Amino acid sequence: MKNLSLIAYLDLKESIRAKWFIIYSLVFGGMIALFFIAGVTQSQVMGFSGLSRLLLMYIQVTIVILPIFILITTVRSISGDRDTHILEYMLSFPISLKQYYWGKILGRFITVFLPVFFAMFIAIIYGAIIGADIPWDIFLLYSGLLFSLSSSFLGIAFFISSFVKTSEVALGISFFIWIFLLAFIDIALISLMMQSRFSEGLIISIALLNPMEIFRVAAISLFDPALTVMGPVAFYILDTFKQTTFVLFSILYPLLLGVIFAIIGYTIFAKKDLV
Repeated sequence: MKNLSLIAYLDLKESIRAKWFIIYSLVFGGMIALFFIAGVTQSQVMGFSGLSRLLLMYIQVTIVILPIFILITTVRSISGDRDTHILEYMLSFPISLKQYYWGKILGRFITVFLPVFFAMFIAIIYGAIIGADIPWDIFLLYSGLLFSLSSSFLGIAFFISSFVKTSEVALGISFFIWIFLLAFIDIALISLMMQSRFSEGLIISIALLNPMEIFRVAAISLFDPALTVMGPVAFYILDTFKQTTFVLFSILYPLLLGVIFAIIGYTIFAKKDLV
């Protein structure tokens, strides 16, 4: 555990010194500041007002930019160390592959999750100062969703980084995965549904295997339990799951997915040539 925590600390220290971490933190912190400056908490749209509306907007932006930020900043974690020969140098010390790999994951998780969480936490603190109603239930559930989504894409990123040989290839694969999960899978499933080649239940079930889609539906359900904005899709989801069950599934499934990809990545990393 001492070596693992040391690797995590070194990765955390290196990430904080990097320019991408400053940009990463400014993006999410700047969004919260911009929402307050724009007077989002003082307006009301479709029944949402105050901090509830601010968190709703924060959710919509986070769905898009959080996965790609995690992928492009993490996918080069191992492959970048291999390119610069840092991996070879680190393994010259009495550090096992397991300690190196899981230490890197722990350190990188802290750097990708905390800025997103603290931006939302600062919004809650500022809302309390100005006397706004604090939606603690939504804040806690959304924190769980953020934790789960971060874990999912962190595991995917380390899985990619474990077998690619160059950072450029790793970045290309990460962009493809992000675009595929964000857009292509929805477009493909909508075309299948329009052609009626498969049942609607099967198509929606496939869509819910996408962690970004899970996050999106769960986030909407926190503000709109009836999922009225989703139309016919809501009826299938509500008939299959209760809201509490679906939110719990939305937290556990991406978390489990990330752990599985991380374990597979470690298996590949431990068996292939390291340098």
